[in-house]
Amino acid sequence: MPWWTRRHTSPLISVVVPVYDVARYLPACLDSLLAQTHPHLEIIVVDDGSPDDSGAIADAYAARDDRIRVVHIENRGLGGARNEGLRHVHGDWVAFADSDDVVPPASYETLLRHAERDDADVVTGDVARLVGDDLVPVPWTQRLHRDGGAVAITEHPELLGDVFAWNKLFRREFWTSRALSWPERIRYEDQPTTTEAFVAAERITMVPDIVYHWRERHDASSITQQRATVADLVDRWTTKRMALATVESLGSPEVSRVFRNRVLPGDLHNYFRLIPACTDEWWELLVGGVREFWAPPHSLTQSTLLPAYRLAGWLVEQDRRADAATVIRFRAGHEGRLPRVRLPDGGERIDVPGLDMASIALEAVRLP
Repeated sequence: MPWWTRRHTSPLISVVVPVYDVARYLPACLDSLLAQTHPHLEIIVVDDGSPDDSGAIADAYAARDDRIRVVHIENRGLGGARNEGLRHVHGDWVAFADSDDVVPPASYETLLRHAERDDADVVTGDVARLVGDDLVPVPWTQRLHRDGGAVAITEHPELLGDVFAWNKLFRREFWTSRALSWPERIRYEDQPTTTEAFVAAERITMVPDIVYHWRERHDASSITQQRATVADLVDRWTTKRMALATVESLGSPEVSRVFRNRVLPGDLHNYFRLIPACTDEWWELLVGGVREFWAPPHSLTQSTLLPAYRLAGWLVEQDRRADAATVIRFRAGHEGRLPRVRLPDGGERIDVPGLDMASIALEAVRLP
């Protein structure tokens, strides 16, 4: 008799763990899952054609603990591996964990308790960065998560910024009834699906507890190198486009406004930093995407980007590459806040040496 069919009084949580080239980190991840205080757990490890020993490590864990099952597939990428794992789950609730991260012991017990209290479709908790052996809070995720009972996304639209797959529990009946899945063969696959889940959910519960340790790996420079490629930027615009379409299908002007101004621009600063060294093709793609998402009457000047990046975004809208590069170089070499100039009405604007400030729209440089 499979162990998950044995009599239990608590709901079964299924955790899907995609695995690819993570032999160094996988034991810590699996150990953290096996240490969960919630007693009724199954762990579906999907070996996504990993070229290292990850699949063998997972098999060895499965041989020692029947809560773990391993599925070996040809490489399909993160989204495809998650989708394959979903084919093998039996749980009442579904979770996802990335194989280089760590899940604190009480996480699933805590998430489940809140979800059952509120009869929620989705429950999501706070995260912390794992930098070496140190845990570093993430201020913007702390702001998103609060314990105030269940909400619909129309009541807390900024929660759409919580795009992570792995700090949540999804009620399996909800997941299957909405035919949710992860996009395959594309980067940034988390955002379209989490957005769709939030929009579809009648009740979402937020948990202020840190329920996931998100590892900062030493190969962070490779992420920057990837962002500088056309292929990466194509995928980023594609997933933003998918998420925006889902939000606009809700028909709520307020949710759309918050999403466009506070969520959609959230990672653009990482791309704007690359402007000084970017290729012509990449620049043209950047301009095209910014103009698509923030065409008039919208503008990145209305966004919550920090002042230097709000200005850079306006310059991208205007296709002023050299000026945008000037702003980014100055920001990179300037410690502390940018220089400020008092306005006749008593307000302030930022100042960037070397930039013709008279040619800049006031809304691009005025401080809130």
